[in-house]
Amino acid sequence: MSYAVKEIFLTLQGEGVHAGRRAVFLRFAGCNLWTGREEDRASAICQFCDTDFVGMDGENGGRYSADEIATRVAELWGESQSDRYVVLTGGEPMLQVDDALVDGLHARGFTIAIESNGTIETHPRIDWVCISPKAGSEVVQRRGDELKLVWPQNGSDTDAMAHWNFANFLIQPMDSGDSATNQAHVEAATAFVMAHPKWRLSLQNHKILGLP
Repeated sequence: MSYAVKEIFLTLQGEGVHAGRRAVFLRFAGCNLWTGREEDRASAICQFCDTDFVGMDGENGGRYSADEIATRVAELWGESQSDRYVVLTGGEPMLQVDDALVDGLHARGFTIAIESNGTIETHPRIDWVCISPKAGSEVVQRRGDELKLVWPQNGSDTDAMAHWNFANFLIQPMDSGDSATNQAHVEAATAFVMAHPKWRLSLQNHKILGLP
């Protein structure tokens, strides 16, 4: 199989439970909730995405075999064999992730995390599953390690989500691109967590630090 990859880069995980952890990010091209084209945003299921996942023109972007991807990820990590960690993201990574890719990354000693919208069942051998539900979509992956809900989202049934089988429940303020609106979103997310102690606040630390 040939995989369409937007970019592969070494950075720090900026969000969620593993914030601050050194990681290789493997971003796949394509998503099933938005085309990525601005002219389609208003009619998309997910209208607030802040990530460029269109095409294969990012850092180390292109078409790869499973072995080529795993080799490139290992090269970016470097010689250290300690705590190797790769994050599969997108777009929607589960449109492309398969046995060959998972096996190739595991063979090179990586713990594999995934960040998915949950509309497709995640691969059973993924080591860390983070699901970020989008209002209006049908979430079938209702178990995992981390549920990360971007907030506010009209139509999100947080009462039902609180009964899903996740180890961690996180609320993350939506990034609108406008500072005043962003501050309102931070306040709304903080208020939600104060009223719902099962949930914790997650911030996009990579944006604060100026990391990719």
